[in-house]
Amino acid sequence: MILPLLLERLIAPLLGFRFASPQAILKRSFAAEGAGTDALEKRKMQFPSDPSVDYFASRDVFSDPVIAPLKKRSAPSSVVYQLKITLRGSKPPIWRRLQVPGNIKLNRLHEVFQAAMGWADSHLHQFIDPPVIYSVPSEDDFPGVERLDERRFQLADLVRREKASFLYEYDFGDSWVHHVVVEKIVPAGPEKKRAICLAGKKACPPEDCGGIWGYYELLEVLNDSTHESHQEMLDWLGEPFNPDRFDLQEVNDILGSLKF
Repeated sequence: MILPLLLERLIAPLLGFRFASPQAILKRSFAAEGAGTDALEKRKMQFPSDPSVDYFASRDVFSDPVIAPLKKRSAPSSVVYQLKITLRGSKPPIWRRLQVPGNIKLNRLHEVFQAAMGWADSHLHQFIDPPVIYSVPSEDDFPGVERLDERRFQLADLVRREKASFLYEYDFGDSWVHHVVVEKIVPAGPEKKRAICLAGKKACPPEDCGGIWGYYELLEVLNDSTHESHQEMLDWLGEPFNPDRFDLQEVNDILGSLKF
C-alpha cells in the first residue's frame, strides 16, 4: 500500500494536482484492499486531519513506518504541567509528583521520569496513549507495530488537558508500568525550564528484580532472616535497601542537573 502512496505524493505536484489528505488516501487504499470500516477508523485515529503535518516523513517507508510530523503546534513555554506518576501494582503506592515544562520533548521527559523514580535507564522504554505508542525507533522493534518517534513530540502533544493520563513503561522484561496523570496545568514561574519534584513516597524497586511481583517477593525474603535465600538476596543487592526511603532533595539535585 505504501508504494502507490509515495508515487502519488511525488508525481501529483509535478502535474499540478492537489495532494489528497492522508485520510482520503487511506480511504481509497482500504477500499481497494476490501478493508472494513472498523479498520479504516482505527487507522484514521493515527492520521488526524492536520494540513500542517507531513505524515509521510518517515525513517523507513518500506517497513515499520514512523510517522514524523515536521510542523506541530508548540506548547506555550509559559505553561507547566503538574504530573503524578505512580508505579502500577505498588501497594502502598510508589509515586512522585512533578512539575515539568509543557513543551518538554518526550525523550527528555523519559529522563525526568528515570531520575525522579530512581531507575538506572538501562532498559528500553515507551510512552503509551492507546492505541498510539511513542518511543525511540529501533531495528529491534517488533515488526508491524507502528511507533511514533518520541524525539519529535512534546508532552503537550501527548496530553492537552487536566486529568488526562497516559502510561510510561520501562524495561519490557520486568515491565515496570507507570500511570501518569496530569493533575494541573499552571502558569510557569521562574523555574519554567526545569523539572521539579514536589513530593513522593517509597523507594524505587531494584533493577532486574522480576517486575512488581518479583519486587514484593524480594521484600518478603529480605524481611525474613531465616529464609534460605535471605543472604543470597542481600549479596545480590550489594548494599542495604530501605523500601520506605525517599529523599526529595536528592531527587531535585539530580533533576537540577538535567538541561532542557
